[in-house]
Amino acid sequence: MSDAYDTLETRDPALREREQFAALPAAIAHAVTAPGWARHLAGAEPQAVTSRAALATLPVMRKTDIAALQKEHPPFGGLNVTAPGRAKRLLMSPGPIFEPEGEGADWWGAARACHAAGFRAGDIVHNSFAYHLTPGGFILESGARAIGCAVIPGGVGNTEQQLEAIARYKPSGYVGTPDFLKILLDTAAKANKDASSFRRALVSGAALPASLRDVLGGRGVAVLQCYATAELGIIAYESSAREGMIVNETVILEIVRPGTGEPVAEGEVGEVVVTSFNADYPMIRLATGDLSAILPGLSPCGRTNARIKGWMGRADQTAKVKGMFVHPRQIADIGARHPQLARLRLVVGRDNEQDTMTLECECAAPDAALEAAVAATVQAVTKLRAAIRLVPPGSLPNDGKVIADDRPAG
Repeated sequence: MSDAYDTLETRDPALREREQFAALPAAIAHAVTAPGWARHLAGAEPQAVTSRAALATLPVMRKTDIAALQKEHPPFGGLNVTAPGRAKRLLMSPGPIFEPEGEGADWWGAARACHAAGFRAGDIVHNSFAYHLTPGGFILESGARAIGCAVIPGGVGNTEQQLEAIARYKPSGYVGTPDFLKILLDTAAKANKDASSFRRALVSGAALPASLRDVLGGRGVAVLQCYATAELGIIAYESSAREGMIVNETVILEIVRPGTGEPVAEGEVGEVVVTSFNADYPMIRLATGDLSAILPGLSPCGRTNARIKGWMGRADQTAKVKGMFVHPRQIADIGARHPQLARLRLVVGRDNEQDTMTLECECAAPDAALEAAVAATVQAVTKLRAAIRLVPPGSLPNDGKVIADDRPAG
């Protein structure tokens, strides 16, 4: 049994699935009281969405869709159930994309991630995520406060002032980007400031290579990471086992083929799609644009929710070929027109100073007629010609790439 934040983290996986999908119809019915969701989910029957298969029939909402909706229907695109004037904070991310924060403890679902990172009541936590307009600082502060930690709102920049606060308050915890933690420690060493109180950190917003984790660990700071977005709060987080990121209890996570809303087989790399149960600002099948994959089995730490590998790249692999944009959804459309094909991968190259395209298709029974038919479909869908290569099932890389742009840089 793990030192879990609550019993939800350790419930039987089958029970979790039953309880979440028993609650989902009401959550969707609540969402469609907002005009934006009513338009987006027009024709859907919330009471019928009681399984993953039923959820997968609903359309995905992309972050680019949110930005467009917000321009047409400010400030939140009609996706908010709670009126802006009833929110706790009104925030803005680069894009710009506008987000509310509602009332209530741990509104962003960050407490479990903070607890898994080792934060406990009475700890002092230094928060170097931005507080100015953007949600990052508030997301992690809310989780630390829900646990009972005191928070130093360091924010971004002002390194000298932050080090002065760290030396005086002696925080044991840090939240922020991993690279800024290293900057703080390096600057403290050069300026002969005391930053030795840090013992644990929860980081996000930037890559955490093993080399950097090892460097920080060598300085006495145990570093774990979490995965979050402004629309969803904390999606997944590491535990002390450091074997993947555990999906948060506040969401339902799917992995889908990029360019579609179609779930992939367990273990296959695809785009992360998340449904939240947030009553103020619900999200139904939000496509994050990030690639990941589900890990088999359960975490050794005792938490029983699904785990993802972590961030594995971006799902938006749009490429410009001979002046024309080619999108992942077009490759999905080509595959849908030829059920004999399994996984598809468009390889964009350069030959004799000209762009080239080769569509690689997994196929159990290749033949010349199918190859010619697929070539015609590619031209009809993309308005470009492509060579077709039919390959055995399972031979294409499991990296989530629908479009692989292999052209040399520059």
